[in-house]
Amino acid sequence: MNTFALPLNSKMLKKDFTYGVATAAFQIEGGINERLPCIWDTFCATEGKIADQSNGSIACDHFTHWQEDIALIDSLGVDAYRLSVSWPRLITKQGELNPKGVKFYIDILDELKRRNIKAFVTLYHWDLPQHLEDNGGWLNRQTAYLFQHYADLVSKAFGDRVYSYATLNEPFCSAYLGYEVGVHAPGKVGKEFGKKAAHHLLLAHGLAIQVLNKNCPNALNGVVLNFTPCYPESNSVEDIAASSYADDYFNQWYLQPIMQGKYPEIINQLPKENQPEIHPGDMEIISATLDFLGVNFYTRLFYKAPDESTTDAFIELEHKEPKTDIGWEIYPKALSELLISLNNKYTLPPIYITENGAAMADKLIDGEVNDLNRIDYYQKHLSEVDVAISHGVNIQGYFAWSLMDNFEWAEGYLKRFGIVYVDYESQEEMKKDMRGMVLR
Repeated sequence: MNTFALPLNSKMLKKDFTYGVATAAFQIEGGINERLPCIWDTFCATEGKIADQSNGSIACDHFTHWQEDIALIDSLGVDAYRLSVSWPRLITKQGELNPKGVKFYIDILDELKRRNIKAFVTLYHWDLPQHLEDNGGWLNRQTAYLFQHYADLVSKAFGDRVYSYATLNEPFCSAYLGYEVGVHAPGKVGKEFGKKAAHHLLLAHGLAIQVLNKNCPNALNGVVLNFTPCYPESNSVEDIAASSYADDYFNQWYLQPIMQGKYPEIINQLPKENQPEIHPGDMEIISATLDFLGVNFYTRLFYKAPDESTTDAFIELEHKEPKTDIGWEIYPKALSELLISLNNKYTLPPIYITENGAAMADKLIDGEVNDLNRIDYYQKHLSEVDVAISHGVNIQGYFAWSLMDNFEWAEGYLKRFGIVYVDYESQEEMKKDMRGMVLR
């Protein structure tokens, strides 16, 4: 968001470039008694899953203080707010709209519209209703059709209040972290689960796009994917092949079906029991035309060829220095390299950087947080977005992750990504020292 370092002719300085901040429902809302249980409630209640043994019962208490939070967003001078809505808050067990949940979000959307802040709504940011998980969750193909039903009801209820819809946020995290390695909800572990869950998530995306295009033809309808670029440890043929395989497994697995209607060739190298069950017509549904692609970026990773210690096709290496407080390498150039490479590989729709940010070891001293490290992070990454634009990548906007410190999934409240500091005991919020940071 620090645009003073950008060249004066940068497209990012023009009025039609969108700057915004982002949040997710489970991470900030609280208000759990006013919605159905979700998989993250269950995961948080399972011993040893959350680093600080916390949960999302209160979080930032956005459910109560949403009006102050929107006023805070307005005070930042941003063009847009990217929020997710909670499936278990909006839909009852019977599959009908929950009037209280609908009113909660309509009030938010109306207030955003009143303040001339564009609403970018994500329909699914990981909080699957627990009763659906009890029926198999994303391993059950029927969940994709229930998601389409949810998207249909909600988009009709919200009407013309939403500027942009994203079907899913980071299906990689839902599928791989949640169903393959088990470090996210619902905590299932098994290579036989990951790609099956991923396929049903992608199918859900395509089915939801159908109803969004019908109900909201004037909205920008797309999907948000996360990318962690894969670099080889050396220039050896073996390490390059290993990093390419990792890229297909973690990144291209989610984009290639959407852009080209097919999975990467490595699908044929997976054991049959680890392959998704693809029905006739699935890939056509998944590859529906998008109005935009959301790109989430935080870091990169290095890979080397496998040795006798693993049966995998690659070995993932530790993050390099310098690192953020969550342990991820800071390497801004990977963002421009990623964007340019994707643009060269695919015929992409317009792109929004829907998440970019850093967890820093913020210290509250005399009521202030010196946030120079985070300012530097944003400045350098925005400069790389500008580099990508200069290479012909059609990037229309940038969202900082995140508006405020919040529940950081398996890390609990130990890691702070916010440009606003939250005292979780008092629920007091205060802007961090973002001097020099401007959004226009």
